[in-house]
Amino acid sequence: MTDRLLSPEDLEAALRAIGAERYHNLHPFHRALHDGKLTKGQVQAWALNRYYYQASIPAKDATLLARLPTAELRREWRRRLIDHDGTEPGTGGVARWLKLTDGLGLDRGYVESLDGLLPGTRFAVEAYVHFVRERSILEAIASSLTELFSPTIISERVSGMLRNYPFITEETLAYFAPRLTQAPQDSAFALAYVKEHARTVAEQQAVLGALKFKCGVLWSMLDALDYAYVTPARIPPGAFRPAEGAA
Repeated sequence: MTDRLLSPEDLEAALRAIGAERYHNLHPFHRALHDGKLTKGQVQAWALNRYYYQASIPAKDATLLARLPTAELRREWRRRLIDHDGTEPGTGGVARWLKLTDGLGLDRGYVESLDGLLPGTRFAVEAYVHFVRERSILEAIASSLTELFSPTIISERVSGMLRNYPFITEETLAYFAPRLTQAPQDSAFALAYVKEHARTVAEQQAVLGALKFKCGVLWSMLDALDYAYVTPARIPPGAFRPAEGAA
C-alpha cells in the first residue's frame, strides 16, 4: 500500500501490478486446466463450483445497483445484470454457463441445487457478495476490476480446453465469447470511475485493497478445487464426487 497520493495514471499502474502478481491465471489449477492436465471429473468439479460464482454475480451487482446515487450510474451498472441474467429465460451469461455444465455431462438440477459445492467455494463467493453489499460504492466498483485481466485468462482457457479435451466443443464454451467484449467495456467504466473518485490516500488504499481482496476470492476458489480434486484430493463430505471413470 502506498502512503502518498498517486496520480490517476500511477493508481492505474498500481492496480495493473496487483493483477500481474495476484490474478488467478497464475494459479496451478488454472494452468493445469489450460494445459489439458485435468481429468474430465476435475473439469466437471471446476465448472460446477464456478457456477455458484457466475450465478451470484447478478445478485452481487443488484446490491450495488440499489445504492448507486444517480440514474447515469444505475444505467451503466444495470447492463451487467442484463449481461448475466439475460432478457428472457435461456439467455445471458448464467444460462450459457449451464450449457457448459450440460455439455460436461452434469445434471442441471444438481448444478442449480448447489448441493455439490465445496465449502471453500461457498465461503469465497458469499464473502464477495457481502463485500460489495457492505463496503463503500468506490470499493465495490474497484472490486470488479479483475475484469481488466479476464480477456487474457478467457483466451487461454478457451484455446487450451478446445485443444486438449476431446469432450469440449466451441458450443460448450459459448459462455466465454461475449465476455471478450463485455469485460473490457465493464472494466473501462470501473477503471475510469475509481481513477476519478479515489481522491485521497485513504480512498486509493481502499481501491487497491478491494482489488487485492477480489483476487484473493478467485485464488481461494481454485485453492479449494486443487485441494479437493488434485492434491491431496480430499473431497469434503457432501461435495461433488466425479463418477468412476471421470476422475
